[in-house]
Amino acid sequence: MTQKPVVTIKNLDHYFGEGSLKKQILFDINLELKSGEVVILKGPSGSGKTTLLTLMGGLRSAQTGSLKVLGQELVKAKKDQLVKIRRYIGYIFQAHNLLDCLTARQNVQMSVELHELKYKDEAKQKSIAMLESVGLGDRVNYYPKNLSGGQKQRVAIARALVSHPKMILADEPTASLDSKSGHDVVELMQELARKQGCTILIVTHDNRILDMADRIIELEDGHLFEGGKNKKALTITG
Repeated sequence: MTQKPVVTIKNLDHYFGEGSLKKQILFDINLELKSGEVVILKGPSGSGKTTLLTLMGGLRSAQTGSLKVLGQELVKAKKDQLVKIRRYIGYIFQAHNLLDCLTARQNVQMSVELHELKYKDEAKQKSIAMLESVGLGDRVNYYPKNLSGGQKQRVAIARALVSHPKMILADEPTASLDSKSGHDVVELMQELARKQGCTILIVTHDNRILDMADRIIELEDGHLFEGGKNKKALTITG
């Protein structure tokens, strides 16, 4: 039995602005992401990478074409539909987006409580277990100001993965890390997500982590290509 893709995008266009200020950002995007796949999306600044990521993540509504995530059509989706699909997606960003007033455990636990109906003690234990799995068992009660950049990013990974999402979207997760920390963080994300059968899409400029992807795709001026020397536009048949 063939597994359904986690993401299927066909002939997707996207625009910013209205009237005379309207500008096309994405052009005829076609893409499939499969369960358990690690895909890297690269391309120059301003090429539309983050825009595509936010559309796939239900953070803004897609406009034309077709964008299905877990079988749900997101083109012209209503706000409540976008909120619903976001429950199945974990987000990791360059800036960590941790709350400074909460400990590492509390930052992760907040995600559990947002996604799942769990008793406080159960949510707490689940959060501690996830922090242990990312190598931060001894930093559970540390505040972000007392953690290194790599440790903060590990907390962000734990927060994204703790509710067993179907897909992880990571926007420049290694940009503020040194080479070894960056590689370790992606390796950890890859290992934990594969255990959970989770799809990972990483937007990056970091050529040091390209070897960790199952597939590399590239955006140039809003057009999507398969990565590699002989680049070709991505198409989907059927």
